[in-house]
Amino acid sequence: MAAGMYLEHYLDSIENLPFELQRNFNLMRDLDQRTEDLKGQIDSLAKEYTANARTLSSEQKLSILRQIQQSYSKCKEFGDDKVQLAMQTYEMVDKHIRRLDTDLARFEADLKEKQIESTDYDSTSSKGKKIETRLKEKKTAKTRSKVKSSDEDGSPKSAQKKVKLLQPGEFNSPATNFGNVHPSDVLDMPVDPNEPTYCLCHQVSYGEMIGCDNTDCSIEWFHFACVGLTTKPRGKCQETRTEQLHLQSPEVFIVDKRATAARGMSWDFFVPMCVGDLVKSGGINQYVVQDVVPPKHLPSHLHKFKAALRSQGPLCILEHFDTGYSLLQHCNSVELGVKEDALDILLQVVSGLATSLPALLLSTSVTAAERKEKLNAVKMSVYLLCKLSENFESEAYRQCIITAPGKGGKKGKGGGEGLQQWESEREKVLQALVQLLQLDIRSLWNLSLVEEEFISCVTCCCYKLLENPTISHVKSKPTRDCIIHLLGVLIKKYNHILGASVKVIQLLQHFEQLSSVFAQAVSVWSTEYGVSGIIGEIIREIGQRSSEELARDSAGVKAFASFIAELGTLVPELMMPNISVLITHLEGESHTMRVAVCEVLGEILVRVLCGDRLDDAGKADRDRFFDTMQEHLHDTHSYVRARVLQVYTRIVNSKALPLFKYSEVMELAVGRLMDKSINVVKSAVQLLAAFIAHNPYSCKLSSADLKKPLEKEATKLRELREKLEGKAPVAVIKASELWAAMEPELLVTYLRVNKYRNAVRLCVKAHSCFPESEMFASLSTLTTETLMDTLALIFKGSDEDASELSQNLPPTPQKEAGEGEEGELKKQQMLVQYLKDTETFALLVERAIAVINTMLYLKTTSVVLEAVQFCVTVCEFSVANSVSGVRKMLPLVWSTDAAIKDAVVQAYKRLYLNPQGENIRVKAHTLVDSLSELMVDASLGTIQCLEEIVQEFFGSGSLLQSTVVQVLWERFTGKRETSGLHRRAAVLLLGMAARAEREVVLSNLDTLCSVALGEKVTEDFLLARDSVLTISSITDHIRQSKSAPFRLPQDHQLFTCLTQAIAEGVVMEDPHWQSFMEQAVRLLYFLAESPDQLCSRLLQRCARLLLDQIAEGGELDKEASQNQDVTQQSNEQGEQVNCVCLAQLLALCGCVAFWQVSHLERSVSTELRRRRRETEERAEKEKRPSSKAKQQAANDSAMEEELGLGASAEDTEAELIRKICETELLAEENLLCAFLPLLVRVCSSPGRYSHPQLTTASCLALSQYMMISPSVCEENIRLMFTVLERSTLPVVRANAIIALGDLIVRFPNILEPWTQNLYARLSDEVPSVRQTAVTVLTQLVLKDVLKVKGQVSEVAVLLIDPETHICSLALNFFNELASKDNAIYNLLPDIISRLSDPERGMSSEDFNTIMKQLFSYITKERQTESLVEKLCQRFRTAKTERQWCDLAVSLSLLSMCERGFKRLQECWECYSDKLTEPGVYQPLLSITAKLRRGAKALFKAQVDEFEKRLTAVHTRGLENVESPEMDEENQKEGGPSVKTVIRTAAAARGRQRSKRGQAKPSVSSRCDYSFVTPKKSHAVMAESETPKVTTPIARTSRRTRLRN
Repeated sequence: MAAGMYLEHYLDSIENLPFELQRNFNLMRDLDQRTEDLKGQIDSLAKEYTANARTLSSEQKLSILRQIQQSYSKCKEFGDDKVQLAMQTYEMVDKHIRRLDTDLARFEADLKEKQIESTDYDSTSSKGKKIETRLKEKKTAKTRSKVKSSDEDGSPKSAQKKVKLLQPGEFNSPATNFGNVHPSDVLDMPVDPNEPTYCLCHQVSYGEMIGCDNTDCSIEWFHFACVGLTTKPRGKCQETRTEQLHLQSPEVFIVDKRATAARGMSWDFFVPMCVGDLVKSGGINQYVVQDVVPPKHLPSHLHKFKAALRSQGPLCILEHFDTGYSLLQHCNSVELGVKEDALDILLQVVSGLATSLPALLLSTSVTAAERKEKLNAVKMSVYLLCKLSENFESEAYRQCIITAPGKGGKKGKGGGEGLQQWESEREKVLQALVQLLQLDIRSLWNLSLVEEEFISCVTCCCYKLLENPTISHVKSKPTRDCIIHLLGVLIKKYNHILGASVKVIQLLQHFEQLSSVFAQAVSVWSTEYGVSGIIGEIIREIGQRSSEELARDSAGVKAFASFIAELGTLVPELMMPNISVLITHLEGESHTMRVAVCEVLGEILVRVLCGDRLDDAGKADRDRFFDTMQEHLHDTHSYVRARVLQVYTRIVNSKALPLFKYSEVMELAVGRLMDKSINVVKSAVQLLAAFIAHNPYSCKLSSADLKKPLEKEATKLRELREKLEGKAPVAVIKASELWAAMEPELLVTYLRVNKYRNAVRLCVKAHSCFPESEMFASLSTLTTETLMDTLALIFKGSDEDASELSQNLPPTPQKEAGEGEEGELKKQQMLVQYLKDTETFALLVERAIAVINTMLYLKTTSVVLEAVQFCVTVCEFSVANSVSGVRKMLPLVWSTDAAIKDAVVQAYKRLYLNPQGENIRVKAHTLVDSLSELMVDASLGTIQCLEEIVQEFFGSGSLLQSTVVQVLWERFTGKRETSGLHRRAAVLLLGMAARAEREVVLSNLDTLCSVALGEKVTEDFLLARDSVLTISSITDHIRQSKSAPFRLPQDHQLFTCLTQAIAEGVVMEDPHWQSFMEQAVRLLYFLAESPDQLCSRLLQRCARLLLDQIAEGGELDKEASQNQDVTQQSNEQGEQVNCVCLAQLLALCGCVAFWQVSHLERSVSTELRRRRRETEERAEKEKRPSSKAKQQAANDSAMEEELGLGASAEDTEAELIRKICETELLAEENLLCAFLPLLVRVCSSPGRYSHPQLTTASCLALSQYMMISPSVCEENIRLMFTVLERSTLPVVRANAIIALGDLIVRFPNILEPWTQNLYARLSDEVPSVRQTAVTVLTQLVLKDVLKVKGQVSEVAVLLIDPETHICSLALNFFNELASKDNAIYNLLPDIISRLSDPERGMSSEDFNTIMKQLFSYITKERQTESLVEKLCQRFRTAKTERQWCDLAVSLSLLSMCERGFKRLQECWECYSDKLTEPGVYQPLLSITAKLRRGAKALFKAQVDEFEKRLTAVHTRGLENVESPEMDEENQKEGGPSVKTVIRTAAAARGRQRSKRGQAKPSVSSRCDYSFVTPKKSHAVMAESETPKVTTPIARTSRRTRLRN
């Protein structure tokens, strides 16, 4: 055998040795510890017994003695166990040492034989070798015949001889014969001094030994070399040699199975360590395979084996074992069918043994030969079946790897039939083994000691099967269960508990997928088989792993953690006693182990330490576990924090969290909402939702509602306490009674104590001082009795004193009444505490709501989904401010993420569209009430979002749909008493329903007109506005129909009502009229035929009404004139009314102008295209071209489309629309033209027309007129920007910004030179104007309407705006701008230059804040490198120290890379002369500190050199600057010193931020007289102020603009 084979086999044999030794030593240490604990108990019991022996009763004494005796018995048991473990450990090590000795000697002998063979080969010819071989074969044949004859000899002498068998422990692995091995060849290694010695040489066992038959022999075993043997003898030994050795005829022989078959079973089968060991010469009476069948003869031998099985039964394995063994030897070269036949035969053998053995085991008349025969059959059959199963498993695994699907999803080549058949047979093999081993076959062995090799053979097969990667799959569950039960039998009956625990640890380290399998297995072993100790063994082994070991083995740690967590889920009650071992891992470095331990703690708290029936120890453990888990809510690893929160969620859902822990844990969960990890935040939201869903306090959680009940109950509790304190009874115990109870104890014990001794001394001294006193009179004769009488008298007092005391005491109240009041007090205390806890809980929930509402618009989908679910939960529990979250998530219905949109829709369906009630009518009312409450005070955006959800509900065909519509009409018409808000909500909901089904509104137009737009329309313009919105839902602009447009005739009742309401409202002062008017005009253009004619008549009517009102003068306000001066007040009021009415008329004109343009470019243009398509289709049908002509026409149209020729018709239509807008809308004969001069006059004369509403309306109407044509826009653009710059009304400036944004989109070439003025509004004093400006500019820039230029620096300034919502808008602008290629990178140098301009006066802190945000968008190395160069070059042009410092800070904010650092070194000359400034030197120094972190050695050296260079220049420069000579020169020249030139940060911060960094004076600081004159020269920008066109902007095609 080669050296590698020896080493491999030996390493295989000692693989489990270290674990077994460690386990035994740990067990011995535990036994020692238990013994010491018992000894301590014994000592304490003994001390208690000796101290109280006199006072103890006989039963108590006997009980203590029994406890001591039991403790001693346990100590003795522990000692015996420890001795057994020590012996087992010694034998374990000794066995491996002996095997090592044997293998070494055998290896040396093999080497010698090889040397001899090589020598013989060199010295002899091949012919001589053949002759020698023939002679050897003849001698061997003669020897065999002699041995056989001697064995068959039936002489009494030979019959009386006993065969000495070698013990399996001593010859575990039989060896081949080797030459004469001297003891010195193997004894040159250290030997255990306790190991027994043998032979004449008195040495330990080694090599091969021969045993003596003589029972009186004192030596018994001899080495071959010491008795002159080289091979194992056959028959009798030489007597002469025996006499020389002074032995008494040691006749030793080896028994052949064929020679002894006739006499009965006289050989033993030993399960070998290796398959090849069975063909070697074994020990005495040890079975050795005689015939190894060639592969080609195996089918015939298997046929014989099968025939023998039918005739002889399972015992045929004794004769045909060699056939099965031959199959194992040639397994790789044998066909699959042959192996399957062998497997079937072995299965029948094992099953037959399992069937026949019970009768044998129960029989009392079984001979030793029969028992041995059955035992050999069991071992042979189990050995062959296990080894063959292992071979099948290896082949199946190899085949599985070969046929595994590759990257393309295609399976590899290879047959899978054998694999599938083995998977079906595997379960049968395991079931047969379970059936056999479940029997009590231990009685077949001597002393019922089952040899370890037999158990290892079965267990190795089981563990081999478990190594299959598919064993954890669902399809392998039957096989998995069989393996678990088989191992359970071996653990319970065959003492495999230590081996199983060691193997579990080993396999978990190498096969991570086995964690769930072993968790299930261990739970089965501990519950079904009652081997609960194996959990302690495994957990103790895992718990003793150090952090260093776990850090080295990452895969093993994951497997351990998964195993522990799943085992805790399966059997938490059995994990409880071993949890102290695992808790040590909570302090380790492995976060997976910390998670696993926390999960086990959670399972224990949910299923073991829960409920109110826990004892004090259980409650203490529960509280300790909760404290441990709370600590790990602050764990350093985010995964641990997230999993602990999830464990708490399960605890709360299981209602296992104690009430006093609610507030504490919930406060920690609210704190985790600010965690940096998304998973932690998501888990915290889930935990808070679970807290609310399972809270034990109230179904409605509102701190405001709980405040009053808490104050009321607290006051009641205070009154109860005061009442009980006033009636508190004083408990009176007579002194005589108390003394009677104290006297025996005082006499026996307490007089020996110092304080009572002092009392006696005081009594004696008092008698000497007051001998006449009656109190101490009895002490004249000092005895024990007189002393105690005196002490009693002092303690009790005289009888008269006692009676007086009892008379002065108040009467004792009745016991029942006192108990009743105390019980009421306790109940009140509990109620107050409950309300306090509820209030604290509600406050925490409200705090959590405020945080979670901000998460609804995060980018992480999972967090948004959890936040949506949380908002739904808190809304269901009526928590305060919960509706705010529900409304805030409503805009998410427009989300591009389908999951978020669906979650929001489902949330609203759950809250509002899934009502509860007894019948449909009640459900409909509930649904309408909930939706109406949601729409009260809702903004226009909220209503638009609700439309999506409600429209889906009405389009789903729900059974509630018709009933809900009926209830809405009832509320709108007033059939059911309801408020005005709910009427408006009802009509808006009807409009949402009409989006899904037009007939809902179309069939009830008359009702809408009569109720909302009839005679009482002037009483509620809001209801009229909402009704108009509802009617708008039936128009075509909602549905985008391709057919003829749906319009109503001009004389329809609806238009009559609308024009009447608008005309009546023009001369009224209703603040809601304008919103109604805008929607009404919009509806006219959407729904009426020839709406321009309607609106023309409407304008004429309104203008006539206004002129009539002006003619009437001041008769409109008679009520106001009664209280003040008639003339003055009437003139003022008349003027005010005229301004309001004029403002409303101008607003109507602007609205009509705007919708007229929209009508032409949308409705008219669409209708022209529709008619043209119909004409073309009709012409095509009339021509009816052939198929070839159709193909040619299609090709022509495609070519025309590519060349742009196909759009000529559409361009013609667009040109027609443009011509109408430029020439006809504002022609002199058009009514709109008449109002334009008035608008210009009002806007250009703010001093004369100073009414706010009039100014606002006129400016807005003028901007709408400017939308009509480029000529009107160009004529009035300077006036519009003048209003934008100089208007004192923020609303006018905000409206102007919005209008100019629309004009930029419509006429970009005209507005392009004025964009600088638009950017200037970003520094407006009013936050609303700044907000409007940044919103408009964001839309224009992101939609590429405006080119991004250096003016973006004004948006960057808003990043530090005092208003947080403006900061968020600016941040959103740059976030979106960063998504465009290199946009921020291209703008950064200009932004830095503008912000660091000394004239702006921005502080360094604000500059750093802005730059830090902007540089966060620079992530590419090339951009960083380029920016380094650009910024360094700007040092040359920078003139002030502040600009140098800002450039240096900008460089330090870059995420500098190696290339950027190289560029920084190359630009050294640009900034080296500025390093004397600390503001330049410190930022550059911080760059080196950042680069040094994690840098390689070479690069770090370059950084260090650069840093030294920086420091040297800075130090040398400072020395030159601060020298006295330089100061003197500066003073002589009259200039300030360098120290005074350097500006401090405080001086830079001295400027007010309100100026927004602009040199221009603010609007508020200007005198109003500059803008009150109506003269054009003062009201409008001068020609010199008008910007010139610099860059023309290409117009988009008319077709594109019309479509948009």
